[in-house]
Amino acid sequence: MQFRSTFMQNGKNLHRPRKVAVLLFDAFSNHCLANAVEPLRACNNLTGRNLYEWDYVSLDGRPVTSSSGLTVQTGMALAAHPGGDYLFVVSSYDFQRHGRAATARGLRAARRRFATMAGMDTGSWLIAHAGLAAGRRVTIHWDEADRLAEDFPEAEVDPARVLHDGDLISCGGATTTFELILDLIEAHHGPMLRLEVSTLFMHGETRRGDGLPPGREPEAGVSLMRRRIETPVPVAEIAGELGLSKRAFEERCMARYGLTPRRLYLSTRLREARRMVETTGLSVAEIATRCGYRDASAMTRAFRKEFGIAPRDLRARLRQG
Repeated sequence: MQFRSTFMQNGKNLHRPRKVAVLLFDAFSNHCLANAVEPLRACNNLTGRNLYEWDYVSLDGRPVTSSSGLTVQTGMALAAHPGGDYLFVVSSYDFQRHGRAATARGLRAARRRFATMAGMDTGSWLIAHAGLAAGRRVTIHWDEADRLAEDFPEAEVDPARVLHDGDLISCGGATTTFELILDLIEAHHGPMLRLEVSTLFMHGETRRGDGLPPGREPEAGVSLMRRRIETPVPVAEIAGELGLSKRAFEERCMARYGLTPRRLYLSTRLREARRMVETTGLSVAEIATRCGYRDASAMTRAFRKEFGIAPRDLRARLRQG
């Protein structure tokens, strides 16, 4: 049994699971595939709810072999899939070899059954080959951007890492696939679940002296907070390490997460406390100390306010489950 995140306690986004079909082609990237589905799996685990369901499909229903030799047993042919919320088109190497008439027909038919189509890595080329990118903004792995623009001048090729153009979304490679999925998680369930998932995979981790892209200060700030959980430091110190004033850091955190840095820091510490309750045998008192609390009662009050359950009760529930 898994514990529900705060957004689920508040009753936000209670609905059926989002249905995803992952269309694989021979020579797909394992890295790209993992970055497409592991964040969805993490959402389900972190919230204790079946937020996402996914199927692996191929054009003909046969097994598909990745670029590194891993074989995936697909559950069905694309034409047999009933459809759903998203169709992830995952191709990487040798993608032009898959640009056959059968592929184009399959994608055009699937377009009517899926609410949104996503081109990952070189998947955008196959989508464009099927005539589904005309007049639409799409991106692709940067090595293939010129080819995509030359082969399909009716598509608007953009060098962005991730592009959302209504019911057609795309990204440029394995790392950007992870970013695209984080965007979807945030759109569906809010920025805090995105933050929990990205933190789980250490996405956005920074080290002192690393260059920081504009707009990434809030994520980098949370990264610094996570390294100072047992001995919390003032928010002004975190801001200073990012080269920001305290006020500027507060404004950027509010704009990004809708929370003050102080509230983000508290939430980060409590989520670490929840992880320890769920995955270790440490006493509540020891967990409180490791998460920056002077005594267990103070952490228990904050924990119950954040998650709607006391640490000991959560642990007991998990043991019963």
